[in-house]
Amino acid sequence: MTRSPLRLGLTGGIGSGKSTVAGMLADLGAGVIDADAISRATTAAGGAAIPLIQAQFGASFIGGDGALNRNRMRQEVFSDPQAKSRLESIIHPLVGQQIAAQAHALTHAGKTCLVFDIPLLVESAHWRKTLQRVLVVDCLPATQISRVAARSGLRADEVEKIMAAQASRGRRLAAADTVLFNDVLSLQDLAAVVREIGQQFGL
Repeated sequence: MTRSPLRLGLTGGIGSGKSTVAGMLADLGAGVIDADAISRATTAAGGAAIPLIQAQFGASFIGGDGALNRNRMRQEVFSDPQAKSRLESIIHPLVGQQIAAQAHALTHAGKTCLVFDIPLLVESAHWRKTLQRVLVVDCLPATQISRVAARSGLRADEVEKIMAAQASRGRRLAAADTVLFNDVLSLQDLAAVVREIGQQFGL
């Protein structure tokens, strides 16, 4: 009989270092399930959402490469408030199925800790009920802005808009069982903190 692994939610604002922490947890032996990567795969060429998006929105929403035409969809969502929920009603069930399939496979592979890397974990009432612990990677807002601006070339006000669309820092911290404050840590120091925290999760 396969033992049920610990289900750990991982989240953090843009620029917090969440993806780096996910990689470090994977290095310690956790099974990491990346909800963002799964979501992107559904709208890539050959993705499960593509025929459904074409049926719901029309062929002009699929690019010449066979993937979702993101610019066209962005314009549609901007001009039609219902478009976002119509798109989510296609993508979210597919992502949920894939997450469940990956969790099943990782459990049977003997992973003792499953890390669900979910950007919108705090915003979604669904996720909190399915997780045993939540780890939030946190840093100061000014650090988020400087990190994201440096890596993506966005202006500070553009980064602030992205941050404003995410759950507030206070809301994320309120949802956390464990907080990893990743503001001035070197990668080496961060790895040491992740190793220490990982012991709480059987890693």
